[in-house]
Amino acid sequence: MKNGPTMTLHPIIFFDTTLRDGEQSPGCTMNVQEKIQMAHALEALGVGVLEAGFAMASEGDSSAIKAISREVRGPTIASMARACREDVEEAARALEGARRSRIHIVLASSDLHLDCKLRISRVEAIQRAASSVRLACQYVDEVEFCPEDATRADPDFLCQIVAAAVDAGATIINLPDTVGYSVPIEYGAMFEMLRSRVPQLAGVILSCHCHNDLGLAVANTLAAVSAGAQQVECTINGIGERAGNAALEEIVAVMHVRDDKFHCTHSIVLERLYPTSQLLSEIIGFRPQPNKAVVGSNAFAHEAGIHQHGVLTNPRTYEIMTPATFGVPRNQIVLGKHSGRRALLHRLQELGVVLESSDLDFAYQSFIELADRKKSVFDQDLISLIPAHKRPLSTAKAH
Repeated sequence: MKNGPTMTLHPIIFFDTTLRDGEQSPGCTMNVQEKIQMAHALEALGVGVLEAGFAMASEGDSSAIKAISREVRGPTIASMARACREDVEEAARALEGARRSRIHIVLASSDLHLDCKLRISRVEAIQRAASSVRLACQYVDEVEFCPEDATRADPDFLCQIVAAAVDAGATIINLPDTVGYSVPIEYGAMFEMLRSRVPQLAGVILSCHCHNDLGLAVANTLAAVSAGAQQVECTINGIGERAGNAALEEIVAVMHVRDDKFHCTHSIVLERLYPTSQLLSEIIGFRPQPNKAVVGSNAFAHEAGIHQHGVLTNPRTYEIMTPATFGVPRNQIVLGKHSGRRALLHRLQELGVVLESSDLDFAYQSFIELADRKKSVFDQDLISLIPAHKRPLSTAKAH
């Protein structure tokens, strides 16, 4: 990191919820063995907290949390729980084998959720928050409290319920943008507001948990970090409810590339990002969209001729980060109708074809005509454009 001598570093805890909030994404359900496999990968990645599931949700979730608690010894293991005795006690039982355990208690804080979903008053919500946190503190090493839908809650009430949770023993407060409603400037301001108005938060870890309904999950997460959040809650590939959660790999990439703006330290092993993303894709059966930042198949792919020429001359012209940094095998020069002569020459040389300038001009014109007709141009298509006596021996024999 390019840090000056007086720069203050900001330690960030990565709280991974791929196995809980991520798994709630339609089509992303994992069985116990798959969760254990993914948990080991997340441990190798270096996450600080691993939310292994929601113990009360099902016997399978409880079993997975128990197994992960026994087998995964690096990160703190967490289970989500609603603010009621049954959930807290089930989470505690599931976490008994953990080296370090955390119960993550969630309770609505917006009037919309309190009135329409839970049908309880603000007073009752505060009572439930405090009693469930006190109970959880009897069983685990640390308790995190989450006032669900915080970004649509009345600020005065939000301060009250957070203060009550801290007074009851919560040492981590998660301020979630549950429905992806917030924008960065107001999300960061919420953290500053809570710190200034709730004196009990001195020494308490503030956490951010953002959903991507407006495509702002990562931006909001970084706004929270800039406002003093010490923990970020995220998932691999950004999977999660509806449009997903903040993507862990994107947050890490921003902190790495823009360390001039985010003076952060963390325990994530950068070169494990792509392999971990690939493993999750294999387990759940689908990959991130091709244009997904950092881990998408097009993240380091170049088709336009101007871009290809620049990247072949110096990758920094069009790549702000090195693929290998994040465990991506290499960048890709994709040949299509937008490609230039330099890219075609580069690929032909990789295939063992050496052309004179005049032959290259002819091959390039033939290539462009072919690329206009075909969506994908393969190596064999390129070879077919070359006169037989110019082809590599192995290819010529094949024809």
